[in-house]
Amino acid sequence: MTTFDNISVDISVVLGKNEMPVHQLLRMGRGAVIELDAHEDDDVQILANNIPVARGQVVLQGDKIGISVTEVLTRGPHVRPARTEGPI
Repeated sequence: MTTFDNISVDISVVLGKNEMPVHQLLRMGRGAVIELDAHEDDDVQILANNIPVARGQVVLQGDKIGISVTEVLTRGPHVRPARTEGPI
């Protein structure tokens, strides 16, 4: 039987985006604020290995920040289904 214990998936959550020149980024110091094109109550995009897989909402639980999944996205045609048998 196949085990999934050693498979790593990089999960990212995107609340918003902003573009700026590298020289501006390099001048930023500790405590600098980068404005995003989103608000705190907007949906976030959830990525698995840089592929969008879901949407969610930011959830605050005491001093922790979490994400509540509100929608699971269907796989697009660019994602190949996993093969379960036969040669690769």
